[in-house]
Amino acid sequence: MSQFVHLHLHTDYSMLDGACDVEKLVDRVKELGMPAVAMTDHGNIFGAVSFVNAAHKAGIKPIVGCELYICKKDDHNIERTPPDNDTYNHLLVLAENEEGYRNLVKITSEASLHGFYYKPRVSKKFLAEHSRGLIGLSGCLKGEVAERLMEGKYAAAREAAAGFGDMFGRGNFYLEIQDQGLEMEHRIHSDLFRLEKDLGLPLVATNDSHYLCEDDAHAQDVMLCIQTGKSIQDTNRMKFEGTQFFVKSHEEMARVFKDSPDVLSRTLAIAERCNMRLEKVSNPFPHFDVPHGFTLDSYFEHVTREGFARRMESVRGLERAGRLKHSIAEYDQRLARELGIIQQMQFSGYFLIVWDFIRYAKEKEIPVGPGRGSAAGSLVSYSMGITDLDPLQHELLFERFLNPERVSMPDIDIDFCMNRRGEVIDYVTRTYGRENVAQIITFGTMAAKAAIKDVGRAMDIPYSDVDRIAKMVPNQLNIKIEQAVHDSAQLQEAYEKDGQIRQLIDTAKKLEGLVRNAGVHAAGVVISPRPLTDLVPLHKTKNAEIVTAFDMLAIEKLGLLKMDFLGLTTLTILDDTLKLIAQTRGESIALESIPLEDKETYEMVFYRGLTSGVFQFESHGMRDVLRRYQPNSIEDLTALNALYRPGPIQGGMIDDFIDRKHGRKKIEYELPELKEMLQETLGVIVYQEQAMQIANRLAGYSLGEADLLRRAMGKKIASEMAAQRERFVSGAVQRGFPPKK
Repeated sequence: MSQFVHLHLHTDYSMLDGACDVEKLVDRVKELGMPAVAMTDHGNIFGAVSFVNAAHKAGIKPIVGCELYICKKDDHNIERTPPDNDTYNHLLVLAENEEGYRNLVKITSEASLHGFYYKPRVSKKFLAEHSRGLIGLSGCLKGEVAERLMEGKYAAAREAAAGFGDMFGRGNFYLEIQDQGLEMEHRIHSDLFRLEKDLGLPLVATNDSHYLCEDDAHAQDVMLCIQTGKSIQDTNRMKFEGTQFFVKSHEEMARVFKDSPDVLSRTLAIAERCNMRLEKVSNPFPHFDVPHGFTLDSYFEHVTREGFARRMESVRGLERAGRLKHSIAEYDQRLARELGIIQQMQFSGYFLIVWDFIRYAKEKEIPVGPGRGSAAGSLVSYSMGITDLDPLQHELLFERFLNPERVSMPDIDIDFCMNRRGEVIDYVTRTYGRENVAQIITFGTMAAKAAIKDVGRAMDIPYSDVDRIAKMVPNQLNIKIEQAVHDSAQLQEAYEKDGQIRQLIDTAKKLEGLVRNAGVHAAGVVISPRPLTDLVPLHKTKNAEIVTAFDMLAIEKLGLLKMDFLGLTTLTILDDTLKLIAQTRGESIALESIPLEDKETYEMVFYRGLTSGVFQFESHGMRDVLRRYQPNSIEDLTALNALYRPGPIQGGMIDDFIDRKHGRKKIEYELPELKEMLQETLGVIVYQEQAMQIANRLAGYSLGEADLLRRAMGKKIASEMAAQRERFVSGAVQRGFPPKK
């Protein structure tokens, strides 16, 4: 095992400064035989969750830390103390335990929300109040101790170091010694050893790692140019001296500190002390007030059954017209089953929270979408007015939404009018508290074409040449540069024949996929049962929006309640249209009263592909499909919308579907039992619900098991699919179906 652990390391979450992807980082650390590694990004812990998960997966102990910006003024709060001309020092902190992690969350949140002045700064006073559970290191040349020593002020450096020693407590503060080959580092080494002796504060070696390997130095230099808007040719720019800021092996560090092996072995002792765990939030739901005499479960059932009674009026209308696909008894049974499962899974509060803000939106005449995603498969959602689609009439499955055999948080996405979505978020914020509600951060990464363009600008390559190369990358979703070079003969030729283009592509490949910027997620909102800074770090964006400093995936992994409040322009257009009709014609029209069987609409609009501005049907390719298919029902439109995806298009499924529609290809069913499930889609499995129904009826899967099969199909994991195949075939054979079918 390596006798050295990296405790000072910047990932790509030190945006456009660190060039270490967390997954590649932990693989590199494992390759070097190191038992642990720290992540200490500049002023944030954005990547903590992804870093911890990646490290655990690789069998490496993760240490979550941060290189803080400590302001020189006594108060960091810019509302109380004007920050004019304030500067800062760096200080490294590592979370030793859960208390330390919680304090790190509070410190980074405070720095971003109240201390931002060029950088997210925090005061020594605030740090001292939140230092428990943290291990402090004095930092790089930008640290206060090193800065005083470089100025030749040994007494001031001694005072600063002693102050941090008192702040963090005995045994919790270390002097940091670095050697990336810089002259200033060498100049203060002797004084650092003197401080160690004078104060009894142990020295520990770190490497200020910003990239994985030494040959990544050029790519990281280019990244700095992207950050600062400079070219590598500029002499007056931010630049790292030398190429030693990488994730070194123990052997490489031992050569640098050959006379002081203890400064390396102490990193292991610190790593052994750091045992922080990221736990899921035990109760993610905020308190929902129910009327006197009700419990959460009983009020949830009361609201649902009241709504169900109202919905049954239209259901009975369909029954009288002979168009109801399922009996009233089946509706009653389905509702009772869903209520039981939701209450058993303790999600009554969740449904009431969603019901409440949708009720508010409708009362304020804020347009709300009829339903999106798997939540439309719930009769409870339909009864409560969360969705406006009858799941039985549309053959939608509850288990696709909530699977009792795989307990996970429900996920209801709601569309609101683009112009008034903010009003609903404001209502939720007022209801549950400003400190408990926030939107969610999102991180933009460097995709193939963007990476090539960014790198080209930084390398001072003429724009016309860079643009020409970028256009050679095939227009394929999420394509990687390596694949692009392989797939495009033109790009491959340019790469092989032109040295400058080769360097451009090679550099872009190193930076591809790294975090480039932060923004606000288009829809995600977190609602917490207590102040968010008790659970996750917060971040203030350039536009002064307060968001979680963890992205959507991290929020979900921590088990927090996340809602998607989607702003949909189509709802705004529809609402404006209804208002214009009322103004100009004096007619009041309800969208839900418009018939979906209007023959003239299909013939005049959809047959001709005149669907510019029609949500989901406005692309050139989709309009072409409409003209060829000639849909005449809402079911036809639904099927085409589901099929218009890269996989089915490339697999020829749409052409096959059109041929079946017009009788050019015979509609056949492998088994007669499939006809009932596939007749509506011309014998083609279009929907995930159909795959679930087939597994349920032919192979004896419960609907919960069928949902697990659906998930396995989506992940395309060969071993999982092989196990499901065996389960499916044996179940079907037991029911008398021939194995070859």
